[in-house]
Amino acid sequence: QVQLVESGGGLVQAGGSLRLSCAASGRTFSHYAMGWFRQAPGKEREFVASISWSGGRTVYADSVKGRFTISRDNAKNTVYLQMNSLKPEDTAVYYCNVHPKPITNYWGQGTQVTVSS
Repeated sequence: QVQLVESGGGLVQAGGSLRLSCAASGRTFSHYAMGWFRQAPGKEREFVASISWSGGRTVYADSVKGRFTISRDNAKNTVYLQMNSLKPEDTAVYYCNVHPKPITNYWGQGTQVTVSS
């Protein structure tokens, strides 16, 4: 059974940092581009960042560019999201999935990020 398990979220003050992890099990994702997505209360889930299978190409939403960094360790089947200079508007549940076409059955529980002002 394929599982993507997100972790690392929490409560942080504005300007703070968090590092999210997405651990995959059940199959290897080393040949897939992966992405981070987030969903704030009352809003649609949105794209945050993506990384190619090799890690050589990354793409960011304009809202997080320059503050967030996506990376991956294929040996550990894990994708990371380093989030710096956090803002209250970054508050959301963060998910990882295959990119650019997320697979419905792969959505996990996500990890809650709350940024206080």
